[in-house]
Amino acid sequence: MPATVVRLNLVDPGPGDTPGALSGRYRTAVEMAAYADDHGVTTIQTEEHHGSPDGWLPSPLVFAGAVLGATRRIAVTVSALIGPLYDPLRLAEDIAVLDLTGGGRLVTVAGIGYRPEEYAAQGVDWRNRGALQDEILQTLLSAWTGEPFPYRGRTVRVTPRPYSRPHPLLLVGGSSRAAARRAARLGLPFFPSAHLPELEAYYHARRAEYGTDGWCLMPPGPVPLLHLAEDPDRAWASYGHHLLHEARTYASWQSADIRSAVRSGAASVADLRREGIYRIITPQTCLALAEAAGDRASLVLHPLCGGMPVEEGWRSLHLFAERVLPGLKDRAVSGRS
Repeated sequence: MPATVVRLNLVDPGPGDTPGALSGRYRTAVEMAAYADDHGVTTIQTEEHHGSPDGWLPSPLVFAGAVLGATRRIAVTVSALIGPLYDPLRLAEDIAVLDLTGGGRLVTVAGIGYRPEEYAAQGVDWRNRGALQDEILQTLLSAWTGEPFPYRGRTVRVTPRPYSRPHPLLLVGGSSRAAARRAARLGLPFFPSAHLPELEAYYHARRAEYGTDGWCLMPPGPVPLLHLAEDPDRAWASYGHHLLHEARTYASWQSADIRSAVRSGAASVADLRREGIYRIITPQTCLALAEAAGDRASLVLHPLCGGMPVEEGWRSLHLFAERVLPGLKDRAVSGRS
């Protein structure tokens, strides 16, 4: 059965200084996560960006805590956390507490980001990001043992220990050889940001050199971001500008050497629709997409994309839960019989 993901990044270019509207969007996102949990969705995915005028979520761990508290089974993935922007010891504590709260349901993908302005705003040296990432990952692994360890010239101990053993699920994200080497050296799983088979091979080759264990979680190919509607033509006409806002904002942050599974080059709603990275489709088309992709498919629903009206986001999520998930379960059962 394909993985099913609801992506929530709280982007909203609309309300500006209207706190009630934005607060309502945050509350809705948590309610959507609880609804997704009740209906058997696999994962809630969130992410981290700073200083965006549209409010792109800057505090994914705080939001993950709200989701973990409102749900019982669903995994919550932060993809990705910008590691060098955090104090290592406080991050170790925060993730440990979240791991205990969620009973091991938090998944953290640690990247280094790709926006120098985010580092500048936090007072962190962009040029030193690789060394900072090395330090933070090693600190997390040492801290989560619960034992004293040397840290910046002193001995420290972090408590409480996390729920997960030997430690919470931590992946190294990125699209560079440096990221793959870092993951291999530390014996951590690697999460390429796009379908990059050559980088996966490089990761495993470095693992063999270091003598470490690990695995690679790579997108199988294009992973479209989905919105479900009974009438896609009407939905594109009414809501396509929300999808385009997010696509263009995200693309504007990325330099030519950044590789991402969801990078768009669209300049208009019509371009975006033809491109196929963001898709508005019927439940029937969604089921066909899953069947064509097979068990390795990931269906990523993005119900509040780019400031999508809350009521339209709920319509999309209800269609997914009521018309797609039962079909996926039926096919999984028939495939085993």
